[in-house]
Amino acid sequence: MRVHIISDMEGVAGIVKWEQTGGTEPLFQEGRRLYTEEINAAVRGARAGGATEIVVMDCHGSGGGTTFNNLVPDQLDAGCEYVVQERWTEYTGFLEEGCDAALFVGMHARAGTAEGVLAHTVSGQEWQNLWFNGVAVGETGINAALCGTWDCPVLLVTGDEATCAEGRELLGEGLTTVSVKKGLGASSARQVAPLKARELIEAGAKGALSDLKTVAPYDPGSPCEIVVEYKGTAPVDRLRHQHGVEVTDPRRISSRADDWWTAWKQFFF
Repeated sequence: MRVHIISDMEGVAGIVKWEQTGGTEPLFQEGRRLYTEEINAAVRGARAGGATEIVVMDCHGSGGGTTFNNLVPDQLDAGCEYVVQERWTEYTGFLEEGCDAALFVGMHARAGTAEGVLAHTVSGQEWQNLWFNGVAVGETGINAALCGTWDCPVLLVTGDEATCAEGRELLGEGLTTVSVKKGLGASSARQVAPLKARELIEAGAKGALSDLKTVAPYDPGSPCEIVVEYKGTAPVDRLRHQHGVEVTDPRRISSRADDWWTAWKQFFF
């Protein structure tokens, strides 16, 4: 069984402050250690659930040389390989080869979510809202659509309670979720101790792989329209002459294509 672990940092137990997620901050070293250990838990669980090949893809943009390169390499479980990509959603090789399942670890809720710890969508500085064919989505939705492009189902989402609810709403009640904290605000939470969180994630990963049919691969629909609402006008100005992109408002663009992946690439790359 081939399993893709796709991960982010804000949904990890013990992480509640932006300073724990930024590559130049002193607290980042604590954050990346907590992050790596949750990935290790998912790897152990996936192997116990029957995975024979596991590839981890870090999707956290921390800034500088640690962007998509946040894991502590010599603390990473030897039972996996891992990808350092240059740009988010750039690496698709493992999916193209054929994956049986994806597990999402350390995810956060989309921008504007009540009680979503460190909630944002793609870029907290620039992005306000995102829709796929009229459905509001966050980064869980983006990663799920990426996996779905190659018929890979997402079977596990871990993060705070708001993120888990967002995942089930989008992907269905068959999705296994592991909540490691309950948001009390944008940067505060009641949390499970990291050691316990890792136990829960390991068990969740193992259980999620027991039935690969509980969640269908996510397809936003064909044809597909992606609408992005930005916080300001500068991102729209940069996309004004991009092929396939229509400016529908000073702060909104629409990208339309026959399928999600084409619509995404038209404006994101």
